[in-house]
Amino acid sequence: MSENKIPYKTYLDENEIPTKWYNMRADMKNKPAPLLNPGTLEPMTAEELAPVFCEELIAQELNNTDAYIDIPEEILDFYKMYRPSPLVRAYFLEKALDTPAKIYYKFEGNNTSGSHKLNSAIAQAYYAKKQGLKGVTTETGAGQWGTALSMACSYFGLDCKVYMVKVSYEQKPFRREVMRVYGADVTPSPSTTTEIGKRILEAHPGTTGSLGCAISEAVEVATHSEGYRYVLGSVLNQVLLHQSVIGLEAKAAFDKLGVKPDVIIGCAGGGSNLGGLIAPFMGEKLRGEADYRIIAVEPASCPSFTRGKFAYDFCDTGMVCPLAKMYTLGSGFIPSANHAGGLRYHGMSSTLSQLYHDGLMEAVSVEQTSVFAAAEQFARVEGILPAPESSHAIRAAIDEALKCKETGEEKTILFGLTGTGYFDMVAYQKYNDGEMSDYIPTDEDLEKGFAGLPKIDL
Repeated sequence: MSENKIPYKTYLDENEIPTKWYNMRADMKNKPAPLLNPGTLEPMTAEELAPVFCEELIAQELNNTDAYIDIPEEILDFYKMYRPSPLVRAYFLEKALDTPAKIYYKFEGNNTSGSHKLNSAIAQAYYAKKQGLKGVTTETGAGQWGTALSMACSYFGLDCKVYMVKVSYEQKPFRREVMRVYGADVTPSPSTTTEIGKRILEAHPGTTGSLGCAISEAVEVATHSEGYRYVLGSVLNQVLLHQSVIGLEAKAAFDKLGVKPDVIIGCAGGGSNLGGLIAPFMGEKLRGEADYRIIAVEPASCPSFTRGKFAYDFCDTGMVCPLAKMYTLGSGFIPSANHAGGLRYHGMSSTLSQLYHDGLMEAVSVEQTSVFAAAEQFARVEGILPAPESSHAIRAAIDEALKCKETGEEKTILFGLTGTGYFDMVAYQKYNDGEMSDYIPTDEDLEKGFAGLPKIDL
């Protein structure tokens, strides 16, 4: 297809929505290290995980062999309400940057939850309903996952209990209210409603919370409530699996255009968006069929990839969850309260951590004032107000495009626009009023988190 015929937006039709999820682990030569039982330090079995997770989700979590897994018809029917999502050529951004680079983004904000999170929320709610459960518990940072899960639970008639990181709960009351519209019970974390929450508050009075804290509370409630299980919006293999619809659609749209991206960029907190976006492209890379430069972008205030340690660590602050080998800042690490939005998790997906450790992808960290500068530049020329999380990817995409301007290279750049920022206006206000500051943890700050890493010699 000639350059002047490439449209602004490329849509697949309803019949081109992927019917199978893609599991990167099947093509990985070096598989991610297994989850460990914190008591025995032995790999977790399906039986041991059963009190926490839904049965079918456990099977997906432990699956290292099947490259493709069928998407149930009920989930496909739900996907059709908002999928396929568009692949957009950012012509106006290219013009504003005066770059020879060709910039594309996969936009996941065309649903009420405002983000990609609904792709996995509906799947996890489906399997919980299929198992005959009463409800599920979860945590949420910026609130996008909690919003998506509340929608999915409402659709299937499940109870939904959400523990929302306290700083986000206070900064984003409207995100909280959307969850309540869909019937969810939302509690700021850490709270006084759980034993773990009480212990965290005693150890850290006045803390603004973290995803690690909220996970601990949600797991405690799930394991102490009959008919409930815990579900997670990022990090786990099952979540990356469900999110692979993003990358599969993007790859199909590029194939339709006859275009191949050179650089693929995604924001990275726990790994759900990044893992989903890169999945089929990484699959080609792992199989030796093609090569791509893949960049994970994380906040400088929570730099698990770029400054973390590749080690076994607890997945939660309360240290009740399995141990995962990942790039981590330590389960006790709590990001600065001035950090806006999500991407607050202390660790990174074990799948993505292994890929990064093996040199199959890169990582950069960016400061939040530069992130919001990129967000507003993008909003002014492309017409979409991006979420702060997505804006990390926008920042890196702009930086890569400006490098192309310097060198004259005509690279094709793809980034993930995970969602919209209409519930993030407190952060935008702080940026516009000059009240937003950058915080980068010192080595001393990080050492406190590293000191709490489990002493495991494997």
